[in-house]
Amino acid sequence: MSSSDLIAVSTFRSTADAQMAKGILDEAGIESMIRADNAGGMYPAISGAELLVRSEDLEKAYDALHRRHRRSH
Repeated sequence: MSSSDLIAVSTFRSTADAQMAKGILDEAGIESMIRADNAGGMYPAISGAELLVRSEDLEKAYDALHRRHRRSH
């Protein structure tokens, strides 16, 4: 995945939350990656994490994440 064609589908408070969402996208067959600036894991509370997908997968990824969210409530 080239970072030039990636778009953040969602932003999370922690890398762990982003990992769970990435798992949802993996199950749906949508390739994604997490971008976080937490000093290589040394400071996990510094900032949130973005879940990135290809621009052409954005709508499909958004739907997959929100479909799962609706089922869990």
